[in-house]
Amino acid sequence: MNEKVKDYLNLFGIAGIIIAFDQWTKWLVHTNIEFGAQWLPAWLGWLMPYARIVHWYNSGAAFGMFQSGGIVFTVLAFIVIGAIIYYYPQVEKEDWTLKLAMGLQLGGAAGNLIDRLLKGKVTDFISIGTFPVFNIADASITVGVIVLLIGVLIKERQEKKKVEEPLSVISEQSSVGSDEPVNTTKQEQ
Repeated sequence: MNEKVKDYLNLFGIAGIIIAFDQWTKWLVHTNIEFGAQWLPAWLGWLMPYARIVHWYNSGAAFGMFQSGGIVFTVLAFIVIGAIIYYYPQVEKEDWTLKLAMGLQLGGAAGNLIDRLLKGKVTDFISIGTFPVFNIADASITVGVIVLLIGVLIKERQEKKKVEEPLSVISEQSSVGSDEPVNTTKQEQ
């Protein structure tokens, strides 16, 4: 199978799982919880002040930011999705963290885009403390950014190691034979 096709299968596989889980959980909320209502299983009742499932809408960005910017975020989602699909095959084969991050971000962007196109707003339902209500797509985008940052740190460490290895070899080579005195005076002819 063509290497590019395998790459895209990985990207769309990760994104597809996120989209399916995001849309399924939003459907569960729509069909089981009235708008504005909250729910938590009785056995988790002790979490109610801190965490709960609510039925809420968001017309802005992730976590309720920039309300009333729906059309801007719809266009932005198309641009982000297009950029990820375009640049994905250009990522180095070994850079699995960037590939994973791109898959998570593609799935999150597409999950919320589906809501914007079908409903004109995004369904949010995860409420933790005083943090803005969010959904699986928002969480996927956030985790994708975290994975991306971790990947950058890993890559920087690897590159730093590559630079330091030749320097340590040179240092070791220059110290070999350093026990012999070096004659720095001119020899007589």
